[in-house]
Amino acid sequence: MEPNHFVIIVAGGIGKRMNSPLPKQFIKIHNKPIIFHAIERFLEADSSIQFIISLHPDYIEYWEELIDEYQFNFKHRTVKGGQERFFSVKNALELVPNNAIVGIHDSVRPLVSPSTIQRCFLATQKHFSAIPVIDSVNSLRYINEHRNEIVERSFIKQVQTPQYFDAEMIKESYFKDYSRKFTDDASVFEAHNHDIHPVEGNPENIKITSPIDLIVAKELLK
Repeated sequence: MEPNHFVIIVAGGIGKRMNSPLPKQFIKIHNKPIIFHAIERFLEADSSIQFIISLHPDYIEYWEELIDEYQFNFKHRTVKGGQERFFSVKNALELVPNNAIVGIHDSVRPLVSPSTIQRCFLATQKHFSAIPVIDSVNSLRYINEHRNEIVERSFIKQVQTPQYFDAEMIKESYFKDYSRKFTDDASVFEAHNHDIHPVEGNPENIKITSPIDLIVAKELLK
């Protein structure tokens, strides 16, 4: 029997870099909010997923209006996000039972593939964690006030979401105090002396953070 499958959608941002009055997860692409596109990818991968949507407190009512407007009915609960992403995830994890596998996904990654989701879920059953990664296609340099040198790009991977974990283990990891070094959920998990298991991601799984990303996503979602 497979463990329960939970997914946290982190949607607490207010979109400062997008220069939009509306948080970027609610911007519409092809007449549908970005966050809805992301959720649909998960439903394609596993219709039994139980969702927790972490929202900025000011936008919980707006979220409910969107659900009604689009009749976008799926099994989910909402939770208030925190000042930092760390606290938004921590609040959502309180609703996840220990005997589950949980994925944590950025609401502004609407192009994650169902196959990436399935790979992460299956790998976590064996390895207790799974994060999607892709190769870096650009030349890379390490530059600081003392060094300026090429970096072997075959050793460098770009990390995506969803990041998947054994629920009990990631919840224990989030008991730690917040650190600015926590750039994603894997860094929190790793700080608790747990291993991170990389799996193949999908290159089009971009994170929409700027207007140019929005243009690219519109084309890819045609």
